[in-house]
Order: sequence, then C-alpha cells, then structure tokens
Amino acid sequence: MLKKLKPLSLLLFLALPLMLAGCSTPEVLDPKGPVASQQSDLIILSIIFMLTIVAVVFVLLTIILVKYRERKDHDKYSPELHGSTLLETIWTIIPIIIVIILAVPTVRTIYSLEDAPEPKTAEAANEDPLVIHATSINWKWVFSYPDEDIETVNYLHIPIHRPVEFKLTSADSMAALWIPSLGGQKYNMAGMQTTLYLQADEAGVYNGRNANFTGEGFNEQRFKVYAEEEADYDQWVEEVQNSAPELTQYEYDNLLIPGVYEDGTAEFNGTHLQWIDHSKDAEYTLEAWDRLGYEPKNPHAKDKSQHILPEDEIPYYQQDNTVDYSDEDMDSKEHAHASHE
Repeated sequence: MLKKLKPLSLLLFLALPLMLAGCSTPEVLDPKGPVASQQSDLIILSIIFMLTIVAVVFVLLTIILVKYRERKDHDKYSPELHGSTLLETIWTIIPIIIVIILAVPTVRTIYSLEDAPEPKTAEAANEDPLVIHATSINWKWVFSYPDEDIETVNYLHIPIHRPVEFKLTSADSMAALWIPSLGGQKYNMAGMQTTLYLQADEAGVYNGRNANFTGEGFNEQRFKVYAEEEADYDQWVEEVQNSAPELTQYEYDNLLIPGVYEDGTAEFNGTHLQWIDHSKDAEYTLEAWDRLGYEPKNPHAKDKSQHILPEDEIPYYQQDNTVDYSDEDMDSKEHAHASHE
C-alpha cells in the first residue's frame, strides 16, 4: 500500500511550487509604507536565516545517517558513550549565536517603530503626524480626527507620505487594529491608550481589520483605508465638514450596542471625544447601555431584538454632557460621572 502511495506523494510534492506560484503575494510581504517595509525586511531576513539553519541541519543529518548507518563493516564499531566537552560546547554556543543574530535586528526594528517614520517629502516634513483616534467597538471601528473635528465609521482617509499617529483604545472588549499593507497590529484596550505609527507611501485602498477574536461579529469588523494625495485628502475633509450630519451623543451611544453596523460606513461632524475618551473611562459603555435600556444577554453575540429607548425619553441627553479631558487628573472623570447621575 505504501509503495502505491509513494508516486502520488512525489507528484503532490512536485506540484506544490506550481500551486503556490498562482497565489498572490501576502499583504505583509507587499509593503506600501516605511513601517511595513521594515517589518517585511525583518520577516524575510528571519525566514532566510532560519531556512539556512534548517538546510545545514538536514545536510548534517543526511551525512550522519549515511556514514553511521548499520552495515557489515561496522561490526567492530563502538561509539563513544561518554560526553564530549568539545561537542557540548559547540552545540551550546551555536544556539546562543543564532539567538543574538535574530535578536539584534528585531530589537532595533521594534525600537525604531516606536517613533514616527521620517517623511519623504519636504511638505510632509513641515507637518506634524496626522492624529487619528481609533476606537474599537463590538463589531465596528470608529475613527476620530480631533484636529479636523470629524469622525468616520468603518473607513478612514489618510494623506500619503505623512506619518499617521493612531491613538488606540476600546469601548468594550480587547481588539487589535491591523492594516497589513502599512504595518503590524497593536492592541486596543478599554481604560488605556496605545500608540501606533503608520505611513502610506503609495496611493491606494488598503484593507484593515480587527486581528483579535472578539466574538460572533469578529470576522465582519473590517474597514477600508483610502491613502491619497494631500490635496485629495484635504478635499475629502472639507466635504465631510460641509455635508456630514452632526454627531450626537445619543447616536454615538447607540453605536456602542454590540452588532455589525448595518449602514456599512458613516461620517459625522464632531467626534465622540467631546463626551468620552474610553482610554480614561472604561465604564462609559456600561453606563450608555443602562441609559438606553439595553440589557446585554451576551455581549459577544449579535442581539438586535431589544427595544432601545428614544432620545426624547432620556433626560440625560437633554443637558450638556461635554467633558474636558485635557487635564490628566481625575476631576474630569468625576465630572463625567456626576453628569450621568
């Protein structure tokens, strides 16, 4: 039986390169910005180095199997059963060298990516990084542009050649923002903020998603990134500012209810940062659910059956609930809770 399977196995092995040749290049190995390029170079370097090690090991294994295989002229062969100090020293030092060779470029890359990438144009060099607050909600993404005073749901626009500083947080469960063509992922967590620097050097539309499993709608928590020239980006910002509806706290609180955004994408004038910064108040979502009359039977599963109270029946929304988070002390948070009470 095994003899009959050998030709089939050989045929599948030979066909594997042909099948892989028809696959498109993975996004992580097709970088469109400096951050992704550094990470791609590190991945390729690590793969080549580790494949070299594997090749050396297999060559040595083959030599040992052939040289020391059982045969008639080895009847008097008596291997040394005691340890060899020289060999033990060699196979202890070699792994240390391997770890050092892999660790040095890895650590250098990690530290270099903690700072904004160097702009490639004179115009971009004169500008600060574009700040975007990326807030994860089950199962949607909210992107806030504080300087432009606009907010989008499940898509964002960025100018090319200009660093983007993503301030990451979550309104509920832990997520991870990932745009493979522009760089690796970082975690979004409620009650804290992480920073991710990315940059696009080629105009195009790139895919983004949540890279951390968060329940039933996880696979649909995706978004599009439109990288474009600075002039096109400015035009988009102006169009949103002139035509998008004003974001209300009631509408934003409804976004916090678990579920996939039925309209797909949206844009608003204003940002939710005027009422809440989830990195400073991890309990706001629970308070919003309570105000709206939403009872989470299972926060990790879709539930659209519940009746949500209309805005005019909730006194909370009839008052000014804006919060100034510019001061890092606890007074602002206490003010937010006092407004709720």
